[in-house]
Amino acid sequence: MQETTVKLSVPGNDLMSILVGEHDELLRQVEGAFPHADIHVRGNQITIDGEQADVVRRVFDELVLLLERGLPVDSLTLERAIDMVRADERPSEVLTSEIFRTSRGKPVRPRSAGQQRYVEAVTDNIITFAIGPAGTGKSWLAVALAVRALQAGQVDRIVLTRPLVEAGERVGFLPGDLMAKVDPYFRPLYDALFDMLDMDTAQRLLERGEIEVAPLAFMRGRTLNNSFVILDEAQNTTPEQMKMFLTRLGFGSRVIVTGDISQTDVPGGRSGLADLEPILANISGLDFVYLTSRDVVRHRIVQDIVEAYGAAGADGAPGPRAET
Repeated sequence: MQETTVKLSVPGNDLMSILVGEHDELLRQVEGAFPHADIHVRGNQITIDGEQADVVRRVFDELVLLLERGLPVDSLTLERAIDMVRADERPSEVLTSEIFRTSRGKPVRPRSAGQQRYVEAVTDNIITFAIGPAGTGKSWLAVALAVRALQAGQVDRIVLTRPLVEAGERVGFLPGDLMAKVDPYFRPLYDALFDMLDMDTAQRLLERGEIEVAPLAFMRGRTLNNSFVILDEAQNTTPEQMKMFLTRLGFGSRVIVTGDISQTDVPGGRSGLADLEPILANISGLDFVYLTSRDVVRHRIVQDIVEAYGAAGADGAPGPRAET
């Protein structure tokens, strides 16, 4: 690869100090990510030498745009920006796209190109399937989009549902009435809901039925009109349950189905989410979005764990050992 020299002028010394980070920590992070590039900062100008100079220049260009648009750049944001530039993606377009603001005024944004495709698919389709590993924001973004639609008056209610797959304990033996028994299964959805709305508002909407939480079995025989419906953990549906759920859709409604096929607990292993795309491929208004380890937004170690399991096989069993 040919050696190249490129220069970048950063508008303003204040912006440069933020760009390189306290004690040049962010600059060192870029240097570590591109060991074959020599980066020199002088005043408000950055000079980059080496075979990776053009890529590094794009990283700095994108960081400047993020800062100019008011998005703080920390080590995690920089790491994500570098990954996206390497994949020929534009972090300045993805990371600054705002879905809505929570009750605390915090902006909810996609944090990867895959998450942005997910949000766009939900906007453009009636039914969206979001399939991917843990930590990719499938359920959290689904609840955010549902709350946005409810607040905008696009739907009359949100319906949150999950299949109840008993992992080592029977629901009937748990204390309390039905909702008390199933509450632990819905805790991740409640957590996402309380991230979007303050506790009092969320509780009021639940009491008025504008947000409904119910096991998947309770969907049978219903027609869901003017609703934003989220089926979470869909890998644990049977094919029969999935068909039942998808045919509940009424007028004015939107559906998100989330799941991780690598974590199927459905008895017999016959998941209603697996191999579903070929069956529904020719239906208009329906889309499948596949998220990967690149879309994991939890601690970096979660991405490493997802990739390790992927290398070992979907079930986590170690692959064959190479002969020595």
